[in-house]
Amino acid sequence: MKHTTLLVLGACAAATLAMAPAEQAVTPETATLSFDCGSYGAGTATLKAAQDGTAATIEVSTDAITAPVPIGANSVESTLTLSKNGSGTATFTGNSNPAIPAGGAVSTGPLNGTVATGDSLEATSLTVVVFGITAQCTATSPQDPGPFVF
Repeated sequence: MKHTTLLVLGACAAATLAMAPAEQAVTPETATLSFDCGSYGAGTATLKAAQDGTAATIEVSTDAITAPVPIGANSVESTLTLSKNGSGTATFTGNSNPAIPAGGAVSTGPLNGTVATGDSLEATSLTVVVFGITAQCTATSPQDPGPFVF
């Protein structure tokens, strides 16, 4: 009787796991690329992506732009534009950032966007607005190790 009870409980647990929704994850979670920001500089950027259903976030840290003066938290407005599935575009926006010391690399995010299952996104440009001054950056390399796939 005990053996039968264990088999039934095991079968119920397996059925429950099989019916649970699959956890969504973006791959890779981190990618790097290079940006040219014109007179503001050029350098590398690290992007960190996360997904929760159709909502996604990307955090950006780049040494292509450095702060000439200290910048307070949540005062950088950013838009990251990405190619979507090779033909369209997706934008991630936000004004969340940590405090950035003078001379420090600009970090911004999480930037918020919407994704669908299977979307493949690769950064093409970044616009950063600080104190009303706009820096427009263009990607000069592909993301490494590759596009984000949601």
